[in-house]
Amino acid sequence: MTKHSKVGGLMTAEVVSVVPSTPFKEVAKRLAEHDISGLPVLDEDDRVVGVVSETDLLVRQALAADSVRGPRRSGPGTGAVSRDERDAITAGRLMSAPAVTVHADETVAAAARTMLRRCVDRLPVVDDEDRLVGIVTRRDLLRVFLRPDPEIRLRVIEEVVVATMGLAPDAVAVHVVDGRVTLEGALETPAQILVMKKLAEQMDGVVAVTDRLTARGDGSRSAGGVGERSGSSVPGGT
Repeated sequence: MTKHSKVGGLMTAEVVSVVPSTPFKEVAKRLAEHDISGLPVLDEDDRVVGVVSETDLLVRQALAADSVRGPRRSGPGTGAVSRDERDAITAGRLMSAPAVTVHADETVAAAARTMLRRCVDRLPVVDDEDRLVGIVTRRDLLRVFLRPDPEIRLRVIEEVVVATMGLAPDAVAVHVVDGRVTLEGALETPAQILVMKKLAEQMDGVVAVTDRLTARGDGSRSAGGVGERSGSSVPGGT
């Protein structure tokens, strides 16, 4: 079975966080000081109860600015924010909740799909009791695509060709350029070609896979019965 990068290997363990009672200005200060765009909000047991981002702060600032320019009204249903209310704004009022989180043993691909599906730029990493252990960002996940081509080639040979398919290291020629893998050689059946191509696509750092494989079993040029199948991008971007 192929190995995949886990969130725990990419996450930042030392996380800048706040509590629900942290004032607006202190939240903004921590974001600026640490050059980050969002941070988790923790309860007294270090459990993640929400996430507050630059966007949350900007929305609140915009509401405050509108209330200053407009009629000086405040209260339920007016849409305005009084000065006292602005002074009392805390992380607990600003945050998006419940927080979208992941566990350290989840794969990078799963984390990436969660980010895309939930439209978030960062994911707090929690343990089995939802306590914070780290944080992972989109930039962190993109690091898998910085894996050098020689390393990708070696891992495809060792983990796909040898460990999973049970073939000799030189049974299939593996070429990698800019994360794009090309497989050349002959396998026993079309089914083996499909399996090898799928496994190679799932490897961390692989952008796309082209197979130029032949199947000895039925004499076809490839599993699809054509001269070459190429350019299939890796689903989910990892």
